[in-house]
Amino acid sequence: MSESLKGRVALVTGASSGIGAAVAEALAAEAAIVVLMARRENRLKSLSDAIASKGGVAEVVPTDVCERGEVEAAVAGAMERHGSIDILVNNAGVMPLSPVREARVDEWERMIDVNLKGVLYGLGAVVPIMVKQGRGHIVNVGSVAGRRPFPGGTVYAATKFAVRALSWGLHLELGAEHGIRVTDIQPGVVSTELFDHITDESVRDSFSAGWKDRRSLQPNDVARAVIHAVTAPDHVSVSEILLRPTDQPT
Repeated sequence: MSESLKGRVALVTGASSGIGAAVAEALAAEAAIVVLMARRENRLKSLSDAIASKGGVAEVVPTDVCERGEVEAAVAGAMERHGSIDILVNNAGVMPLSPVREARVDEWERMIDVNLKGVLYGLGAVVPIMVKQGRGHIVNVGSVAGRRPFPGGTVYAATKFAVRALSWGLHLELGAEHGIRVTDIQPGVVSTELFDHITDESVRDSFSAGWKDRRSLQPNDVARAVIHAVTAPDHVSVSEILLRPTDQPT
């Protein structure tokens, strides 16, 4: 543990697997107090135990980011226990890709609920606290899809474009005046459970075939980018980090 974040309180949504779990472990390795937020409590407990075995501190707070009240309760509880919220990592996301012509509106709504409204609920609960503190760091896990759509990912890209717009606007509103830093992490293809969300078999099979012999990013690669941003000097705001697999051609 380098202890570069010793005593800092960090909230991580979607912490039960993939990028969220890797980010939580990386923050704990820097001696942050990590609040693990996700729906799957058993996975959070396993992660918390793994972090504790390495000398870190992680708290399990089962949370569905689609439920505003649960997000607000999680943030309020962390604030009551620790007296500050230093880092918020808005990581929870879903990616049920499909062509727009199929009109899978239920899946569109799910992406909006998790990828966009879930981020907004986190912001709504945390930003007033950070403004009062006069400091804080918001990390939004966006996507390369927030820079360009792709066939089958039009609605997913729309949610990530929104995250990118939010991140830039937050910097303009909260940076110079309130000392709050904002970072949009934009990964390309990462080996996570996101691809399990794809119910369209043709899209899922196409992705699997296209990446069969290519090297994708791993969750730890994204976690390292997050640590780079949150450990930068206070006067440095790392606004965006775009990271793609070397083998990703687009």
